[in-house]
Amino acid sequence: MNTDDTSSRDPSPGRRPRRPGPIGGDMATVLFGLARRLRLPALVERHSSVPVLGLFALVNGCISIGLMATAAWVTGAPFVFPSLGPTAFLLFYTPVQPAASPRNTVLGHLIGAVAGYLALALFGLLDAPPALATSVTTARVAAAALSLGLTGGAMVWAKVPHPPAGATTLIVSLGILREPWQLAVLMLAVVLLVAQGFVINRLAGIPYPVWAPRPASGVP
Repeated sequence: MNTDDTSSRDPSPGRRPRRPGPIGGDMATVLFGLARRLRLPALVERHSSVPVLGLFALVNGCISIGLMATAAWVTGAPFVFPSLGPTAFLLFYTPVQPAASPRNTVLGHLIGAVAGYLALALFGLLDAPPALATSVTTARVAAAALSLGLTGGAMVWAKVPHPPAGATTLIVSLGILREPWQLAVLMLAVVLLVAQGFVINRLAGIPYPVWAPRPASGVP
């Protein structure tokens, strides 16, 4: 008998699906919790279906970036950044992992932004045009390499690993964002995304932390 996903398909109102779901991570559990909260029995029954999970990821991604785009349109500030995409996926694919916690997410991106800006300053690139608009110089390559190295090292030293921060530091060190006000807007966008993740995961019954990751307590 094929036992794949059978435990996660049980729509019984008193039980949660086991983790991980058919594609790994906690996305099936998040969708199960939302379906129960919204009283959608058909979705509860099909929450572990790969096509349904893919649709959930599609819709949730559109909502996440849509909120950022709306904020950008209303304020005229650039709230949409490439590194927010992988962060959004982490918040709903592995929400209880340390890398997706608010602390790691916010501090990780902050480290990336500061490291990128510091690299620009050290190599005299604060007023240089973005690398994508000009040729790639030795100074630009050095700044990108230093920023990524600093980001990785600082996240390890501070114990706040968040992989998407590696994209943030390259966005800065390549000159795509280099003004302090732009970096402030980037961090505000990160905070808004974390707030969305908190609301959705808590609605789904996922113990998403308020700030620091929850201590490991064994296998659930």
